[in-house]
Amino acid sequence: MGKRILVVDDERNVRHMLDEYLRGHGYDVQTATNGREALIAARQFFPDLVLLDVMMPEMDGLEFVRHFRQESNTPVIFLTARIEETEKVVGLELGGDDYVTKPFGMRELLARVKAVLRRTSNAVVEQERFAVGDVVLDKSRRRVEVSGAEIRLTPTEFMLLAVLIAHPGRVYSRAQLLERLHDIAVEGVERTVDVHIRNLRAKIEPDAGTPRYVETVFGAGYRFAEPTS
Repeated sequence: MGKRILVVDDERNVRHMLDEYLRGHGYDVQTATNGREALIAARQFFPDLVLLDVMMPEMDGLEFVRHFRQESNTPVIFLTARIEETEKVVGLELGGDDYVTKPFGMRELLARVKAVLRRTSNAVVEQERFAVGDVVLDKSRRRVEVSGAEIRLTPTEFMLLAVLIAHPGRVYSRAQLLERLHDIAVEGVERTVDVHIRNLRAKIEPDAGTPRYVETVFGAGYRFAEPTS
């Protein structure tokens, strides 16, 4: 079978629809009805991607991610009928990688799935290593070290850092970074980049309030700091 996808949704018809559609496109699929079931399933199924409803009984999607991120960096795409920006930001801050709003088209969902899996797979395949100052990023091993200590990043955070550290001093706009992250055009969610940058800084910076590595260029975007001589 192909890549493994865990579908988590309390609506039976949604689970069945996604199971059937994704299997038809070569994916290996397992389903769960809530976050509690999904945690158990993930420990046995080892998914490459999680499609996750937000509003569910017993344990909702956000609570699932809080627990799941302590165990795994597997990418998560939220499925939600609610479109408030605050909810999206919370989900991204917890470690989500993308959002698809219900009702969604199956072709759009498949494109999002392929994009997230592609950037994750590319990070594994490419044999590149970058060392700038105290930060070392090894794409072949999907490993990041800061001052010799390994730092665990989500796939989105890893890809974002990989883009920035490859060209220290180069400024990337939010739109450019968003395009690199999604591999497809996504409108109106450039704030997504700010959330991921904040999460990344919290993990790699000695003081996230005064970043040493990932710098903000006001009115332009972000860059990785050039090494000091």
